Amino acid sequence: MVTVSDTKVTWLTQDAYDRLKHELDEMIENRPVIAARINDSREEGDLKENGGYHAAREEQGQAEARIRHLQELLRSAKVGEKPANDGTAGPGKVLTVRYEGDDEDEKFLLATREEGAEGDLDVYSPESPLGKALLGAKEGESREYELPNGKLQKVTLVKAVPYTDTK
Repeated sequence: MVTVSDTKVTWLTQDAYDRLKHELDEMIENRPVIAARINDSREEGDLKENGGYHAAREEQGQAEARIRHLQELLRSAKVGEKPANDGTAGPGKVLTVRYEGDDEDEKFLLATREEGAEGDLDVYSPESPLGKALLGAKEGESREYELPNGKLQKVTLVKAVPYTDTK
């Protein structure tokens, strides 16, 4: 899981911000329900053999981790501000690329997974190998990044334009 540090800004559309804020609010409201489940399970007796108790504790841990992630993400988010239309690859841009040896272009959004969760475009994180390789590239510039098998892949940035939410 990629964590968001204080120095990193995450670009989000207003829709994505609102959706994530709603999810966060619901999760915070749900805390007492999970706590009550833990208490009820604890009262059933021996905790070593109590599957319901352990499941509720696991659910609580996952919920708290998601709450912390969302809080940090929303705290560092740049909302509704479109990145500059300067032909440079960066978060919040729709990138059109061509891989070496391929005849067709690929188009994707360079942003957090949460940003593109409901869109039609594939989303690549700026922290992914491809995202890192393309950050700061100008249209027409080629870069290389390492594939999972250890080989290098050359990719050319064909076009970089600010993402516009088409809902």
